[in-house]
Amino acid sequence: MGNRILSAVCGLVFADLTGRVPVIDWRDGSYAPIGENAYPLLFKTPIPQDCAAFDDVTLPVSPAIWTGHLDQTPQQMIDRFIPDSHSSPTGYRRLCTDLAKLDTPEDIAIFWSYLPKFGRLARNLRRDSRFSGKTEADVISEYLARYFTPNDRVQAAVEGLSAKLGAPSIGVHIRYTDRKIPLHRVRACLHRRLAQTPEAQIFLATDSAEVQAQMQAEFPNIHHIPKYLAADGSRLHWPTSEVAKLHEAENALIDMWQLGRCDHLIYSRHSTFSVTSSYLGRMGAAQLDDVDRFSPMVVAKRLIQTYA
Repeated sequence: MGNRILSAVCGLVFADLTGRVPVIDWRDGSYAPIGENAYPLLFKTPIPQDCAAFDDVTLPVSPAIWTGHLDQTPQQMIDRFIPDSHSSPTGYRRLCTDLAKLDTPEDIAIFWSYLPKFGRLARNLRRDSRFSGKTEADVISEYLARYFTPNDRVQAAVEGLSAKLGAPSIGVHIRYTDRKIPLHRVRACLHRRLAQTPEAQIFLATDSAEVQAQMQAEFPNIHHIPKYLAADGSRLHWPTSEVAKLHEAENALIDMWQLGRCDHLIYSRHSTFSVTSSYLGRMGAAQLDDVDRFSPMVVAKRLIQTYA
């Protein structure tokens, strides 16, 4: 979800840089039944355009590979045209308009990437008076506030959780299914935080039932929301998943927005889920404990993903 939201923000920024009208298309089946746009179901969007209205248009498209295929998902396009590019850090470029060009003449420009590409927009952001002088975090936070106000169920749940937790509170995000962050570092960091503020309540967001049980057994004052956690540790949000997709997507947003409400956040920069939470909370360095801050592999991977 973090990847998707931050990539959408990147596309929205590109639309503003180029004077285009944005449309967000999340019909790939990860967070709603395939073919149904999850974005306006999850968020109170200010975007009036329906993405399905463009399915049959004959206007020029950049990149041209999308011509006649605007009703297809990126997964379908990759499978059809570039099946060997699923894991390539630059494979997205075949399906994404050239981010270095602000004068692309085609009527429709497609931004698509598994990950945000702010590094490729940085030069144009500095040249635009609307963005110059702002940090990347400032820009992202502003766009999250403008385009990603959660639906009523999510907002009500977050307000209730915030009132229950009070202050101080420590948010902990642990991804531990398809990608595992160093759990021992998370635990050590949480012990240090609790030594400073033993009265703090802990909000835990994880995708692992095993980790959730371990953390509850070790730490007092842990809170979490009831949600589906696969017994076999498999990935939840996927087009082939059989869970109640929209409901569990809302649960993911509750976790993400509540982490952003906490006074401190323990997380890994390798997970854009919790990185997005830090932007939502406009958190400063003193509020953040990144357990992968000094991981050469994670730092290098993030740089490649940002600028590739």
